[in-house]
Amino acid sequence: MARLKKTVAMVGMMGAGKTAVGSAVARALGVPFRDSDEEIVKAAQASIAEIFERDGEPFFRARETEVLARLLRGEPCILSTGGGAYLSEVNRALISESGVAVWLRADLDLLWNRVRHKTTRPLLRTENPRETLRNLYESRVPRYQLADLIVDSAPDLTVEAMAGRVIAALATRPDVLEGTGP
Repeated sequence: MARLKKTVAMVGMMGAGKTAVGSAVARALGVPFRDSDEEIVKAAQASIAEIFERDGEPFFRARETEVLARLLRGEPCILSTGGGAYLSEVNRALISESGVAVWLRADLDLLWNRVRHKTTRPLLRTENPRETLRNLYESRVPRYQLADLIVDSAPDLTVEAMAGRVIAALATRPDVLEGTGP
């Protein structure tokens, strides 16, 4: 049986599949799955949209860093992070010290198809949400490229197939995943 030695932080844009793929990876490896956004919502007893509206993005980002630090100190797990979490140098350093970052790379069309009907995305509550998504994407990609591992997504891949791709990428890192050899 494979043994996870470090927390795996799933990073990438909204709609990349961090939660769905991350939970499938966690199930396959028999490790806990955590979602930093869910942990923030629980602690604040408010939705992310409500936190953004009531307290602002800087307040949310500060809570996000606190939650990431706490989760990274815990037992190794698969950790889904919010789309903006990896933009912070502090968060990237925290992940780098205790875990490994996996960027779920998806192109803009795929992301748009996945998020366009969702009302839970505060950053897309704009006049032209697709253009907003494009701007976010273009500004974030240079930071996402700093991730330790990159796993490409495609519209025809199932969640399980993507989870398999992530596990295969993790298997290239014996410091992260032990015992996956033939």
